[in-house]
Amino acid sequence: MIKCHLSKLLGAKKLKIADVVRETGVNRSTVNRLFHETNHRIDFETLEKICLYLECTVGELLEVQVESEAD
Repeated sequence: MIKCHLSKLLGAKKLKIADVVRETGVNRSTVNRLFHETNHRIDFETLEKICLYLECTVGELLEVQVESEAD
């Protein structure tokens, strides 16, 4: 599972979804899905725009979390 830390990063920088949309040109529904962690895929160009705007690395924005198997 991949966890998106967009909400955490925006909170730390006191930014809103509208700020990301306005400054990056990324579709609002895409940013909203990333913020609420309901997105299932992301385009590299979108990822690059968001990381450059937030001045963060891909690893700071996205994190792979290993799901444990139920026995």
